[in-house]
Amino acid sequence: MSQRLSLTALLVRDYDEAIDFYVRKVGFDLSEDTDMGGAKRWVVVRPPGSDAGLLLALATGNQVEAVGRQADGRVFLFLETDDFGRDQGRMVAAGVRFLEAPRHEPYGTVAVFEDLYGNRWDLIQPAAR
Repeated sequence: MSQRLSLTALLVRDYDEAIDFYVRKVGFDLSEDTDMGGAKRWVVVRPPGSDAGLLLALATGNQVEAVGRQADGRVFLFLETDDFGRDQGRMVAAGVRFLEAPRHEPYGTVAVFEDLYGNRWDLIQPAAR
């Protein structure tokens, strides 16, 4: 038996502004953008070279209140990199807001950043094993 986590649904206010943020500022690839009719789209963004990705899900109804608060202020998602300095520098230059200076922990180099809605992420380069 084989299993893998492939997609995580992330509530967004607008497909195109979310695509712009994740592709232009964070550096993800747009893997799929399919019109599903009725103003719904199947939009998937992925870090380069990754099988896992985000399904950008347009919030409707009561879900709108949860945009940017899917983890209620905690770090929600973890973006692993093989070069922390490169990726953090590129993201800062693109306008991504980091909430702290990089710190060195036993598990690696890490810093918290926010996405366009305020969801918190860790950018992390794991420690050499």
